[in-house]
Amino acid sequence: MHQNSPSSPFASSGSSFSYALTSSQIRAKEAGRKHREEGSLHIKTSSHTTTPPKNESLNIREAYERSVGGLTPLAQQGPWKQAAMAKGSTMQTLYELCKKTLTPSSVSPSSQSIRKLCSLMDSISPADVGLKEDALDDDRGHGFFESNPFKSLTRAAQWAQPITYLHIYECDSFTIGIFCLPTASVIPLHDHPGMTVLSKILYGSIHVKAYDWVEPSCMTNSGKPSKISVKLAKYQADTVLTAPCPTRVLYPKTGGNLHCFTAITSVAVLDVLAPPYSEVAGRRCTYYHDYPYSTFSTVKELEMDEREEDYSWLEAIDAPDDFYMRSGNYSGPPVKKELCFPGFCTIA
Repeated sequence: MHQNSPSSPFASSGSSFSYALTSSQIRAKEAGRKHREEGSLHIKTSSHTTTPPKNESLNIREAYERSVGGLTPLAQQGPWKQAAMAKGSTMQTLYELCKKTLTPSSVSPSSQSIRKLCSLMDSISPADVGLKEDALDDDRGHGFFESNPFKSLTRAAQWAQPITYLHIYECDSFTIGIFCLPTASVIPLHDHPGMTVLSKILYGSIHVKAYDWVEPSCMTNSGKPSKISVKLAKYQADTVLTAPCPTRVLYPKTGGNLHCFTAITSVAVLDVLAPPYSEVAGRRCTYYHDYPYSTFSTVKELEMDEREEDYSWLEAIDAPDDFYMRSGNYSGPPVKKELCFPGFCTIA
């Protein structure tokens, strides 16, 4: 991948703090930047782009891990500057509300808690998280994208900038992060097992296709030599969302727990996942390919008011080869679990 350009949608509004860096800090920062570039999924050369081995590809869960460990300009200003910036910030308020309403993860959030979180997230703007709403896509990106984002079988030999994940905070009970999608990029159809997810479109337009599993579970095989195993799901959404719009919520079994995103324009999505993905806890992110209802036979009889178009068969698959994600540096106000100094103390 390539380095962020000045017009990147995650350009830091806090870059003005860089004047306070010493020469050694500048060298350390440059070394960190170079290290992040070399660790990207694609490496820009003078005349062409090379793709690293597939095992270097980031999935949704792994992307945030590579964003942890680097200091942002704001984090280099010392505890007093951090405290002053964090105190009263919208993201600090979001963290505190998440901690209050989403902890512990074993307890499902109440409808009142969800309403409070949605109300707060509805008020969050790109500037609140250090993003530039009017940023343009960088034309030096990588990865095939579709000429028509609504036709999965039609692909154009063009290059699209990779999706970037900005990690903000994670604990055992919830995670907060931002997905920055360039125009025409796609987050493939995937699930959120046992999770509640709140998504706020910060800027741009995005196509959302979402499903929920049919209950009781309905499965079948293709009958072909490959014996494709598929499971029946029902459409919950097939729409385009444009900021500003209300925060969307999906639940473990309702609200479109399985969804696919296609960026109509450059778009940023603030996500709160409760609880986070966890292999150990059995919350593994699984990707799917959807087939029309008529593709396979079924014992389920549709109700009189139901249509075949309302259902699809989903097959679990590996992460698509053309799905690339990189980590980026979150440049908004930091989230602090505990800030306490003489004469100044805030505890989340």
